[in-house]
Amino acid sequence: MKERTKSVTYKSTNTYETLNEFTEKTKNVWIVFHGIGYLSRYFLTYFDELPREENYIIAPQAPSKYYLKNEYKYVGASWLTKENTNLEIENVLSYLNSVLKAEQIPATSNLIVFGFSQGVSIATRWLSKTKLNCSKLILYAGGIPNELTASDFKYLIENKTEVQIVVGRNDEYLTPKRMEIESRKIESLFNGKAKQLVFEGGHEIKKEIINALV
Repeated sequence: MKERTKSVTYKSTNTYETLNEFTEKTKNVWIVFHGIGYLSRYFLTYFDELPREENYIIAPQAPSKYYLKNEYKYVGASWLTKENTNLEIENVLSYLNSVLKAEQIPATSNLIVFGFSQGVSIATRWLSKTKLNCSKLILYAGGIPNELTASDFKYLIENKTEVQIVVGRNDEYLTPKRMEIESRKIESLFNGKAKQLVFEGGHEIKKEIINALV
């Protein structure tokens, strides 16, 4: 008996969340990618202290949902796993392109792309694939996929995109060795143009940091 993996293509629908309204007073449009275990509507609470009239926030939703802590009460979500990763990346990127098309963000907008934890891998893969122009890229407490190279981000450097790396000094996922490896990778990928902010804390989001990044 021989097993074979097959695939099918079908139409799928996924949600996403927004915070505030896009108006003529809007200065910044954020696209924010949550980490593993989050739902986008709860992730948006980290951005609710930003000035409402000036900031419009779009939070895509990771497609793979599951119950947290085996309690069958609280739901979280994941963007990708090691299972069929390349196929899942294609699905996620297709979904993100649909979100972008639906929102019709004006080209003149001050676009900020933000990724936290696992969301860093999604944000960077999406930008490398689409070459989407953004004024600021914020990578918070996450690793950049190993398959990405400096050529994937060359357009950001040429467009003078501000790249900000944010990490907690006591992040439990960031050992000294990994910190050294990630620092070298960031230096190479962004041609030494990325700014790094190290805060006192662990693998966590702090509103005061987000507020200060605008």
